[in-house]
Amino acid sequence: MSNFSLIDQLKKLEEEHQDLDQILIQLQEKKTVDFLQIQRIKKRKLILKDKIIYLKNKIEPDIIA
Repeated sequence: MSNFSLIDQLKKLEEEHQDLDQILIQLQEKKTVDFLQIQRIKKRKLILKDKIIYLKNKIEPDIIA
């Protein structure tokens, strides 16, 4: 897989992660809170965060000095 497609994937994941942040903020502003929905969104955000970290490491691996 080329770095270009990895970067595209990374951008899409980061965008989705930000979108979920906005959805969580909107849900918390409403007083009718669906805890199950919030829990699902937070779980999805964690999965996305792991994928984002994985891709970032694949694009720019850590150099051990």
